[in-house]
Amino acid sequence: MGVQHNVTKKQPLLNDKGNIQEPGYALNQVWHYSRADIKAPKWRIKEWDYYYIGTKDYGLCLTISDCGYVGTISASLLDFKNKTQINKTGIKFFTMGRLQLPNTPDVGDIYAKCAQADFAFENDGKEKHLSGVFNKFYDNLDPLVFDITLYDIPKDHMVIATPFNKDKHFYYNQKTNLLKAKGYFTIKGEEYSFEENKGLATLDWGRGVWTYDNTWLWSSCNGYLEDGSTFGWNLGYGFGDTSKASENMAFLNGVASKLDDVTFNIPQKDGKDVFMSPWTFTSQDGKINLSFTPIIDRFDPLDFKVIMMVPHQVFGYFNGEITLSDGKVIKVKDFLGFAEKVHNKW
Repeated sequence: MGVQHNVTKKQPLLNDKGNIQEPGYALNQVWHYSRADIKAPKWRIKEWDYYYIGTKDYGLCLTISDCGYVGTISASLLDFKNKTQINKTGIKFFTMGRLQLPNTPDVGDIYAKCAQADFAFENDGKEKHLSGVFNKFYDNLDPLVFDITLYDIPKDHMVIATPFNKDKHFYYNQKTNLLKAKGYFTIKGEEYSFEENKGLATLDWGRGVWTYDNTWLWSSCNGYLEDGSTFGWNLGYGFGDTSKASENMAFLNGVASKLDDVTFNIPQKDGKDVFMSPWTFTSQDGKINLSFTPIIDRFDPLDFKVIMMVPHQVFGYFNGEITLSDGKVIKVKDFLGFAEKVHNKW
């Protein structure tokens, strides 16, 4: 395994020059993030809370972001049976931190609204309560309404502090897999439930100052094994200086196993990615060996030319195996998750 620096000492994230004090990974919040410590202009600061809540039949993506000169409130509804999607985004310009996203994923509330939507992400440290409405969501007529509680917060998380090869630039990120979900959403007058022990969720909590032009790859998946255990993973790479640690981890019943490298083998034709053809995921040490069969490409770009966010978030079925750090091999069959390639100029 390459260098995987595990940071265990609680400390400020940034030093007095606005750079990461001790790059690496952790399993919980050992770094303290504060906007006041950032030395870059506030219009360069990127902050977001993204949730994906899914079952084998449908999934819901919910985001509140404050990226300096633009903030977003967005929702996506994915129907895996019919292979359809609906994506809507409300935009607020020049938010500059006014959305007041919390400085930790462990506790804190966010309330955000725009002309189309009104979202609340509430977190008392024990449960995460997501509720809100996105008007004119279906066929520009019917609203999406949701009220979801995430509970049984796992013991371990993927936490990583990644510097860029540019002064005062960094990315601080926590990904939490295997959150259990209960609640519902309604669309077209019909209610869809996240029943206990069926719905699972992922949180992507990001804070940082990014360089202007970036491409990243990320995969997240949650599911139940045949014995009732929960299993999932976070895999990704593509930006920043990851010489101290990767963000690759697998989680069995909420306990993390650190993984080393991963390669997303996306098919290509004429030099371009073919996102809807089968992918594979491999590692040099052989501990990751997965196939991925896409069913939906959630392609919902924001393109203002100078500012651009172009995501291909592809949902589909994973099959294969991952070897944990203790040598145990976990085999997955038709686990429904996603893998994405995102290109931003921001």
